[in-house]
Amino acid sequence: MNAPKVLLYVTSWCPYCARARTLLGEKGVAFEEIDVDAIAGARSDMQTRSGRHTVPQIFIGGQHIGGAEDLEALDEAGRLDPLLHNGA
Repeated sequence: MNAPKVLLYVTSWCPYCARARTLLGEKGVAFEEIDVDAIAGARSDMQTRSGRHTVPQIFIGGQHIGGAEDLEALDEAGRLDPLLHNGA
């Protein structure tokens, strides 16, 4: 089964974005980044999709996960790997 798409709305300078990148990188997960400072309209798209104004905003398989702390909490609870590998 293909791994679900992982999408991060980020900025280049955000330490929480760096934490999310690091965790996903350690898991060997490919992800797409959308820089909300560099791409016109990306911040408003992020806010519409997530209902939040801060970065990062993380989506796995189209499901909104939240920010870096939410991603880390999923990992600590043992629920991140199943999401990353089969979208369950």
